[in-house]
Amino acid sequence: MAPSSNYYDLLGVKKSASADEIKKAFRRLARKHHPDTGGDEEKFKEVNTAYEVLSDTEKRQQYDQYGQYFGGQGPPGAGAAGRRPGAAGAGGVHVDMGDLGDLFGDVFRSGRSRGPQPRRGHDTSVELKLSFDQAFTGRSAKIEVERTEKCSTCSGSGAKPGTSPVVCQACGGSGAVSEGQGMFGFSRPCPRCAGSGKVIEKPCATCRGAGKVRRRVPITVNVPAGATDGGKLRFKGKGEAGEAGGPAGDLYVVTRITPHPFFTRDGADVLLDLPISVAEAALGVEVHIPTPDGERVKLKVPAGTQHGRTFRVTGKGAAKLKGSGHGDLKVKAQLVVPKDLSEKQRDLLQEFSDDRQDDLRAHIK
Repeated sequence: MAPSSNYYDLLGVKKSASADEIKKAFRRLARKHHPDTGGDEEKFKEVNTAYEVLSDTEKRQQYDQYGQYFGGQGPPGAGAAGRRPGAAGAGGVHVDMGDLGDLFGDVFRSGRSRGPQPRRGHDTSVELKLSFDQAFTGRSAKIEVERTEKCSTCSGSGAKPGTSPVVCQACGGSGAVSEGQGMFGFSRPCPRCAGSGKVIEKPCATCRGAGKVRRRVPITVNVPAGATDGGKLRFKGKGEAGEAGGPAGDLYVVTRITPHPFFTRDGADVLLDLPISVAEAALGVEVHIPTPDGERVKLKVPAGTQHGRTFRVTGKGAAKLKGSGHGDLKVKAQLVVPKDLSEKQRDLLQEFSDDRQDDLRAHIK
């Protein structure tokens, strides 16, 4: 069917467009309207016809000369020059597939298929709950992962043991059938074998012909020391089974750490709040503090320590997941103000307050 619009308008180019501009316009519109990519088939045919004419120097000259008559019988006396492309004697419509490059990949293979290609399996993930101490020191843990695996009964063929899949008679084993569309042969997946090229006449009873089964599998994972809450550990090849002999995907273990009574984590650093009294903050004190590895270390709190001051105990944090060494233990002074005072304590504090009141307010006078 001849297009109803001007060929230049169909390709969206000017009449003075160069051959390169015409080719680029055709490539763009062919991508847009190709029926195998969800486009408008009639529009695709019109674009092909316009490109076949305008990409050929002689036909383009004829089209520019005869205009609307080019697509029909031509004006009186036009003879063969006035015939529409594809009519008897016109040589048919031809587009050089080399001009399209990888535009449509396998679309123009005219039904030829390489069969199912190996595909990597999907990744999967599970959560693993750990205590603070388990994450700090690392551990080996057994978990169960639900995943797709190759059927052990049929070794992944999908056929009953002792039998094999047979070549699909509908497509001859290519996995595709072709349909004529004028100048092109469009390739479609074979409806009988779903594109596999083979038919299972006697399916495996275990997997029912799928070649794969879903099951829960026990896996031992080694959690490194210093694992963090929400961190991901990757275990290669422990995910879903691949397709057509492709490799399995990966397993990601997401660690979830239960809170500790007094330690918290900031990456490799461990944080600890240290309650101190007003007197200890004013006079100074030496205390023995716990560390995540179970030891106790001496910490000197100097006189005049303010609320929120942080002290660092080097190397007493968690192991660093990247690089070597450990983080630090960071101890934050938390000033505790007493709520219940004896009469003697209240008198002493009042006396202290009276002596220091002027000094405390001196900076705002």
